[in-house]
Parts: sequence; C-alpha cells; structure tokens
Amino acid sequence: MNDATIYALGTATPTRAHPGALAVIRLSGPRAGDALEQLTRKSLPTPRRMVLRTILDPVSGEAIDKGLVVWFAAPNTETGEPMVELHLHGGRAVVGAALDAIAHLGFCRLAEPGEFTRRAFEHGKLDLTEAEGIADLVAAETAAQRRQALQQMDGALHRLYEEWRGKGLRALAHLEAAIDFPDEDLPEGLADEVRVAIAGLQAEVAAHLEDRRGERLRDGLSIAIIGPPNAGKSSLLNLLARREAAIVSETAGTTRDVIEVHLDLGGWPVVLADTAGLRDSTDAIEQEGVRRARARAAAADLRVLVLDASGDWRAEMQAIIAATEHWTPARDIVVVNKTDLAPVATSGIVALSTTGGVGLPELLTRLEQSAEASMQDGAGAPPLTRARHREALVDCQAALERALGAPEVALAAEDLRLALRAIGRITGAVRLDELLDVIFRDFCIGK
Repeated sequence: MNDATIYALGTATPTRAHPGALAVIRLSGPRAGDALEQLTRKSLPTPRRMVLRTILDPVSGEAIDKGLVVWFAAPNTETGEPMVELHLHGGRAVVGAALDAIAHLGFCRLAEPGEFTRRAFEHGKLDLTEAEGIADLVAAETAAQRRQALQQMDGALHRLYEEWRGKGLRALAHLEAAIDFPDEDLPEGLADEVRVAIAGLQAEVAAHLEDRRGERLRDGLSIAIIGPPNAGKSSLLNLLARREAAIVSETAGTTRDVIEVHLDLGGWPVVLADTAGLRDSTDAIEQEGVRRARARAAAADLRVLVLDASGDWRAEMQAIIAATEHWTPARDIVVVNKTDLAPVATSGIVALSTTGGVGLPELLTRLEQSAEASMQDGAGAPPLTRARHREALVDCQAALERALGAPEVALAAEDLRLALRAIGRITGAVRLDELLDVIFRDFCIGK
C-alpha cells in the first residue's frame, strides 16, 4: 500500500457559503516529486523552501491557480516519504480543479482517513500514542483537551512506556542469564534485585491505572446535579447550558431519567447530568428514577446538591449528604436555590436564584475550582488517555503479578515477556495490523 503516492486536502473543504481563503493539498509517496514537476512543468525547488508556481492541468495545460508550493525530501518529512504541499486559494473551483489535476496524473490516489499519520508511524516518525495524540488534538473542544493532546503528541506517554519497557528488559536480561548460565556465579542477591525491579514496575503501572485524569478529559468530567424534587435542578441545568435542555415544571417528579448536557467549563470538558428528585415514592417509575439518580451521584466525579431555600433545606442537606456515596466536602457543592423568595446567608454554600441568575458567577467559580482540583489528582506523570491503553496495562499488571509469584525462574521470565509485550501493544512495538486499522480509520482524511 505504501508504494502508492497519496494526496488529500489538508484544510477544511470549501463550500458555497464558506469558501476558504487558503487551501493546502498534501501529497506523500515515492512519486510526490514527479507530481509537482508535472503540475508545474518545472524542476523541483530547493527542499523546505516555498516558491511561487502556477499549477497546471497535466492533460489540458490550463492554468488552475498561482500559489506557493513546498517540496520535502525524504526521510526528513512528516511521513518519512517524499512530500509536497500546494498552498492555493481556497475557493471551491480552485480546490476541485487542483484535486482533479492530481487525479489526472494517473499515479496518485486519494488518501484514506488517517493514512498520512499511519505512514508516519510505519516509517518510525511517531508511535501509536503520539498518533492518537494527533487525533485527539484535531478533536479537542476545550483548552484542557488541547493541552493534553499536545502533551501526548509530543511523546509524553511514549517516553513513560519506553522507560517501563527499559526497566522490564533489564530485569528480563537478568532472568535470562540465570536460565542460560545456571552454573555461572551470578552476582549475589540477583534474585532479590530482579524481584524489587518487577515490584517497582508493578507499582508504577498500578498508580498509572488509578489516574483517570486523561480519560476524564477525553470523555468529559462527570458532574451530577442532585437534590429533592422542585428544588430547581432542571432550572440550574438550563441556566448552565444556556438553553432549554430539561423540562421545568412545578409538578414534583417531572424528571424521571438522567438528562445530560456537554459544557466547556473554564476550559474543562464537562458532562452535566440532571437527575430525578430524591424522595420516597410509591410510583415504580419514579423509584427507578431515584435509583438511577443515586447511582449517577455515586459514579460522578463531582456532585452539586440543589436545595430549596423556602423549605427545611438544612435537614434535607444533612440527610442527602449522609445517603450519598463518595460525597467530598472539599469539592462537592451545596447550592441553596430560590433565595429571591427566602434569603440565605450561610458560609460554605452557594446562594442562588435561577430565575434572576443571582449567585451564578460564584457557582461557576466554585465549579471551575472543583473541576481543576479533581483534574490535579496525580498531576506530574502523563495521564492514561484511552481504553485501549488501560486494557493493555491491566494485562501487563496481571503478568507482573504472576512473575512475582512464579515458582521457577523460567516461568517468571515468560510472564515478564508477556508484560513487556502488553506495553508494546500500546506504543506499536508489537505489530497488530487489525488494531492499526481500527486506530487510523477514525482520523479525518488528510491527516
């Protein structure tokens, strides 16, 4: 497949309503230079230097556009192959004619989704974690997601996993020496040294698995809005979402299921969930709604308890907090709503009126602070970001545990090899073509 020269539009496809000012078309492959020479009818320019050229249709010779072109000589390119970029005007007619002209050459084909990045991986320009960082950067919707994707694209996870792989290889070399040279005098205490190394690696993997910052950032920090019926939970959801996402009614028990809204909260991606009112009920459907509300509150990263200022909110607060799993006073937030009807002045809680927006700035500040505090847990090491990584590291940890408990050196060595193979699956050191197909097909065309 890599013998072909591929091309694709690297910028957004122009439309009638939104033509682009500029368009970049990229080519990669063994005949990328031939393509540029035939499209411009001039010899290749100096590598990595932009020059002004007229782009011509290779069949009719008609001029398509006058723009900047760049020639990149292999192997010092993004993909490791010869590459060309055409920087043209971004109108539909120009882009369409330029793409048709490349197709008319007869030796180029349109790139598949993610094929440029896959070729970079195939030529050792990046590993799978860095490739996934590129995909995450393209898909990033918040500042925090952008920062995490950029960190991963720059090789933060790659360096961590390669460090672990190096530690494991050193321990494996000692075990192999004990197997291959049983009659030799190996350094005293070698078995203890290897055991300490494996145990240390296992502890690092376990701590990495416990750190869910990366997955939270990719999927969104989960915030559950809980409280008794008619306290204003749905009104708060709508206020934060700035749209009518949930039905608001004076009738108690209107919300029966969990309603989700995705928000950008001070740069943090958030999944905000409105839940059913917490109360005893004989209605089977409402009982299920309450069960789901409690389960969602227990599973959430943060909880916002909304109470009615006109009722006995202090007693309700104590009862609900006592019944809510994982309530964390330092981060979870108590909001007393309807303060326009019954003013409240108590430290530690947010006094709010969803009808007038009073108290909203304070609540947003508290939410951002809680989100940031939650995301700082385990800060320092690069976070695990994908379920694929987690699955491989769970296998790695299990193999390390078996190695520590193995009754024979040969068995310990085999389990350590399996642990290293699991790490290699993450970075791509262990080639699994079906896995590569799944990873790169989710990219956009042109990357």
